[in-house]
Amino acid sequence: MRAPSHPPVDNQDAKRQSCRSLPLAGHVGFDSLPDQLVNKSIHQGFCFNILCIGETGIGKSTLMDSLFNTNFDDCMSTHFQPNVRLKAETYELQESNVRLKLTVVNTVGFGDQINKDDSYQPIVDYIDAQFEAYLQEELKIKRALYNYHDTRIHVCLYFISPTGHSLKTLDLLTMKILDSKVNIIPIIAKADTVSKSELQRFKSKIMSELVSNGVQIYQFPTDDETVAKVNATMNGYLPFAVVGSVEEIKIGNKTVKARQYPWGIVQVENEHHCDFVKLREMLICTNMEDLREQTHMSHYELYRRCKLEQMGFRDTGPENKPVRMPDSKKTSRRESLQETYEAKRHEFLGELQQKEEEMRQMFVQRVKEKEALLKEAERELQVKFEHLKRLHQEERIRVEEKRKLLEDEIMAFNKRKAASDILQGRPLPATPTVGLKKDKDRKNSGFM
Repeated sequence: MRAPSHPPVDNQDAKRQSCRSLPLAGHVGFDSLPDQLVNKSIHQGFCFNILCIGETGIGKSTLMDSLFNTNFDDCMSTHFQPNVRLKAETYELQESNVRLKLTVVNTVGFGDQINKDDSYQPIVDYIDAQFEAYLQEELKIKRALYNYHDTRIHVCLYFISPTGHSLKTLDLLTMKILDSKVNIIPIIAKADTVSKSELQRFKSKIMSELVSNGVQIYQFPTDDETVAKVNATMNGYLPFAVVGSVEEIKIGNKTVKARQYPWGIVQVENEHHCDFVKLREMLICTNMEDLREQTHMSHYELYRRCKLEQMGFRDTGPENKPVRMPDSKKTSRRESLQETYEAKRHEFLGELQQKEEEMRQMFVQRVKEKEALLKEAERELQVKFEHLKRLHQEERIRVEEKRKLLEDEIMAFNKRKAASDILQGRPLPATPTVGLKKDKDRKNSGFM
């Protein structure tokens, strides 16, 4: 009897299907693995990186101070920055026995330039640079990911100016470009400058524009039953309208962080006044680990895949079959990582040699052109020298002729003077000598 035919199954799938579930006769102890993982994580500590994007003076630093209940001592920046630059500051925080290495990246000068076409480019370059640094660490032969300071951006708090109308073009363009690189949480800054009715309309307008422009913001996950309900509720409050303050004001018997105005007091941690508490609960207390996981599993994996594909690596061969390590029997259609590396290495060396040859030929060509220019300049100088030499010779001949003419005139003058002296009965002077200097001496002695 023939066995029924089945499609070929991968070895890993076959091993997975062959696993059986067995009961335990007693306590073994591997139920303590979660506790071991918790202890290891607490000992190692955690890192969290926040990117704050918003115009200068919109309240980014104040909100960070309010979120983490500390003072980061961030210096004030002006509105006269020539371009956008990113400033990263890392801090060591500890709550109970949990240590957190927090990095706050601030966009200095964002939206302050007249020409805002490339305002988002430094942000994109910074995010990609952190991905590239992590990828290079992964590709090392001797890696140190356990102690590696992960600088990849885990969340982007995008501060929206409370205009009450609509999003600016720069905001839409920036969020559209960044939504595939980072988890974006839009927040309305300085929400106390807008009334509640205007604020609700502004929120609806923002979400409508984000959806219509295809901007994917971070949605709080609802797959975990423990936080599904609260996360689903909080997704309806996006974007969060927040107010930040580090000033403490005493209200009754309580001292709270608030902003005091002539018309009243806005409490930062009062949910009836703003969404600050909701933002802190969602960002820090509930979904911080999910933000870290989404950064690694989604955004970094997308960058890593695109980068490795650019380098020539792939998971499938020419026939859409999985690429495996070569074996002794069939190596014609299978490629390994080493083979891909060698192929790219030879390709790179070939391109390098070609560029070297092109540069060598270009150098030789430029040397020849320079030699031709020098020879032409030398020829022109020689012609000019010959011309000046000829002019000098002609001038010398003319001067010599004038000198001879002058000497002849002096001799004729002396002769006439001698004849005149003879006629007047004066004694003859000494015989004049030829030459201008001797004639002058004779004349001087005659006058004496």
